[in-house]
Amino acid sequence: GVYCCCSALRPRYKRLVDNIFPEDPKDGLVKADMEKLTFYAVSAPEKLDRIGSYLAERLSRDVVRHRSGYVLIAMEALDQLLMACHSQSIKPFVESFLHMVAKLLESGEPKLQVLGTNSFVKFANIEEDTPSYHRRYDFFVSRFSAMCHSCHSDPEIRTEIRIAGIRGIQGVVRKTVNDELRATIWEPQHMDKIVPSLLFNMQKTEEVDSRIGPPSSPSAADKEENPAVLAENCFRELLGRATFGNMNNAVRPVFAHLDHHKLWDPNEFAVHCFKIIMYSIQAQYSHHVIQEILGHLDACKKDSPRVRAGIIQVLLEAVAIAAKGSIGPAVLEVFNTLLKHLRLSVESEASDLQGSSACSAALSTGSKDSDEKIVQNAIIQTIGFFGSNLPDYQRSEIMMFIMGKVPVFGTTTHTLDLSQLGDLGTRRIQIMLLRSLLMVTSGYKAKTIVTALPGSFLDPLLSPSLMEDSELRQLVLEVMHNLMDRHDNRAKLRGIRIIPDVADLKIKREKICKQDTSFMKKNGQQLYRHIYLGCKEEDNVQKNYELLYTSLALITIELANEEVVIDLIRLAIALQDSVIINEDNLPMFHRCGIMALVAAYLNFVSQMIAVPAFCQHVSKVIEIRTMEAPYFLPEHIFRDKCTLPKSLEKHDKNLYFLTNKIAESLGGSGYSVERLSVPYVPQVKDEDRLSRRKSIVDTVSIQVDILPNSIPSGDVASNTEEITFEALKKAIDIYIDTNGMEEQEKEKRRLVIEKFQKAPFEEIAAQCESKANLLHDRLAQILGTHHTSPPPSPSGTLTITSGHAQYQSVPVYEMKFPDLCVY
Repeated sequence: GVYCCCSALRPRYKRLVDNIFPEDPKDGLVKADMEKLTFYAVSAPEKLDRIGSYLAERLSRDVVRHRSGYVLIAMEALDQLLMACHSQSIKPFVESFLHMVAKLLESGEPKLQVLGTNSFVKFANIEEDTPSYHRRYDFFVSRFSAMCHSCHSDPEIRTEIRIAGIRGIQGVVRKTVNDELRATIWEPQHMDKIVPSLLFNMQKTEEVDSRIGPPSSPSAADKEENPAVLAENCFRELLGRATFGNMNNAVRPVFAHLDHHKLWDPNEFAVHCFKIIMYSIQAQYSHHVIQEILGHLDACKKDSPRVRAGIIQVLLEAVAIAAKGSIGPAVLEVFNTLLKHLRLSVESEASDLQGSSACSAALSTGSKDSDEKIVQNAIIQTIGFFGSNLPDYQRSEIMMFIMGKVPVFGTTTHTLDLSQLGDLGTRRIQIMLLRSLLMVTSGYKAKTIVTALPGSFLDPLLSPSLMEDSELRQLVLEVMHNLMDRHDNRAKLRGIRIIPDVADLKIKREKICKQDTSFMKKNGQQLYRHIYLGCKEEDNVQKNYELLYTSLALITIELANEEVVIDLIRLAIALQDSVIINEDNLPMFHRCGIMALVAAYLNFVSQMIAVPAFCQHVSKVIEIRTMEAPYFLPEHIFRDKCTLPKSLEKHDKNLYFLTNKIAESLGGSGYSVERLSVPYVPQVKDEDRLSRRKSIVDTVSIQVDILPNSIPSGDVASNTEEITFEALKKAIDIYIDTNGMEEQEKEKRRLVIEKFQKAPFEEIAAQCESKANLLHDRLAQILGTHHTSPPPSPSGTLTITSGHAQYQSVPVYEMKFPDLCVY
């Protein structure tokens, strides 16, 4: 520039500034004069503010006049002065500098905007000696954020402006974080501009979910050329500088951006964002992010299922990373929130199913129904993954926590609100919670079984195993296997089969400790009972039998001493006998399935205890079955299109495992076999009533003797024993005494049941009526009363009723007297 002749009278700093500008701006900064100006500024730092003000004045004038060449020279001079001066006097100069940068950013020229940004970035990298307590960067945050959203028509210019905006934000972050007043940048009004601007550019990243593990740092070339990569790097840097107090302010705008742009479905970008967040923040702050995700899930509980599923999958990714570090107090909150949303999902699914009447409604509901299942599966996967990564002491608490939520019919011990679900929804909740529990228990290894299955956990766990739902029973057994299998033998036992040589499996086991022995003394009968009753369910499929077989095998491996082995053999023989008697009227497939299970287990246990005579008896029975009754073996009965027998009445006893031969073989090897002669009968518990199962009492109710067909009906009275009150009481005690049945009594009962199942109704009614009259007269004498005989029913027969509508295999006969009703 050319100035008046009085320039010699101008202040020296102005003359030095004027000299750095050449006549032709294309020649660039006059380096020799720039060196003089720099020396002057360093020597007289009190003049810096005047130098800055004068440079700003010239730059503003040149910007207005669109003299871009001089603008470039002024900014270059400012940059050099900033780099050279680091005294306290630089503060006023910085104000002039920032004012000039703001002028450039406000201009509509992309080149000037980029120039201003570059100068600001250089300034941001300067460490000032003392902080500035009055300087604010609100304008720069707003302006750089706006540049990040540039919509310039030229793609190259648009990319250039966006990169400048991202670099400017990065400069603001670096400058303010290093300042003692760094808290200002974390205020919500700034974060609400910075974070969405970065995310907007990150959305252009290709294959955002292709990375495994922590996102890798981009190269220097990528930073300069790719807005998405540069934005991602800046986002990581921002989060890495976040502290305890301002973490949430940086994370919340992420949710707003994902909501606004509908990025939860599909949620690849959302997952990518939270992976960056979890890997960038300090590990001890992970629970803050998890709590924010849970809070957003609560806020979106009325959104579409796919949106909720997207949020839950993001939570899973966050939990997967946080579980490796510190998760703090968020553990129970995670599970409690997830279980609450599981209930809401099932409730929504159940209400939709109930409300869909028209075809169109049914179609739309079907789509939503499948979407709700996506939500439920995402919740279960998250619960399972989180739980399986917790330390053992926390995992035990979570197991109890989930088990306390499982509803059981007839009880109110669970803590979930099921008022809106109905039976179908309740069943769905049961399955979902047990699936969650299955995942949490996966890989759990306890030193003693009582640690894994304490009474407070075992009792509620086994309750669903009595329910009339095969899938529920399968899940319960699988959970038990997770907790019981402490030596990873379950995979070797997979599938139900006759194992030729158990030694080939290389089963791992240890000597039974005192705690495990004590556990079996206390809880063994409960385990046997659930296995026994589980085998006799009419809706069992192959998987049920396989899991029941595995249960028996795992108890043998992990918990069996000599006493337990005898009990397990008694249990197996009792199952075989129940099939022969068939007091439950099981279909032929189920009867043969139980026979196959017994064969597979006795083959396994005989080889495990290695008693030659026992192995020989089992092998012989299996060999005979292979030739004469292959449907009694698992390899055949569970094969498609297996031919089933019409009845089991004419089968040779050589096809069955005999108690006397087993007792003889074990007794010869030193086993105490006295208890083998006492047939196993499960105890009656309240659970039978709660689970709507036929009570054992029903099956052993007083049964009136029916004489064989060879005896003429006229001889009935002469062959009837005298019935007294004491005899009646004794009969009841005999049938419900689990340890007092003799072989003769069992055979007698079998004949009675078979008679009631197969004899003509008129014959049964006539004989029952005769005995009922005798019983009535005798009881009347004992009680000192004089009642008339019960009047015959119109058909001349007694009324016969069933104890439970859904269990009619063994009828219960009520003999009604005026003052006494005997069951």
